[in-house]
Amino acid sequence: MSTSLPTRGQLQRKLSQQIQALYLQQMGHQPSKTSCKIDDRNLTIIVENSLTQPEHILAEQGQSDLVKKVRSNLDDAFKPELKKTIEAVVGVEVEEILSDAAIDSGRTGIVAILTAKPMFREPTSQVKSKS
Repeated sequence: MSTSLPTRGQLQRKLSQQIQALYLQQMGHQPSKTSCKIDDRNLTIIVENSLTQPEHILAEQGQSDLVKKVRSNLDDAFKPELKKTIEAVVGVEVEEILSDAAIDSGRTGIVAILTAKPMFREPTSQVKSKS
C-alpha cells in the first residue's frame, strides 16, 4: 500500500478539523468555523465564534477589558497544544505562534510561522492543466 502526500487543500481541511476538535477538548467550546491557509512557511488560521460562553457573558456586561485579559491568558495556555497539533498535521516544526482575538466579532486570528514549507502535492486537475 503506497502512501501519497495530501494536497494543500486536504492538509488545510484536516488542520481546520483538528483545531476545532482541540478547541472543544481544551476549552469546552467548539468554534462555528475554522479556516486555515498555508502559504510557504506561513500558516494563517481564522477561528469564528472562538469566545467561550463565560467570555460572552462578561462582554455583554461591559467587561471587555477583563475578557481581553482572560482571552490572552487562555491563548497562552492553549499555544503548546496548538503547536503540537499543527506540527503533527503538517509534519513541520512551528517556529512561532502569534494570535489575537477580536472580542466584538468573536473571531481569533492565529499566524504560525513554520521552520520549513510543508510538503503536499498539487491536485491532479492543476497538474494536468499545466501540461
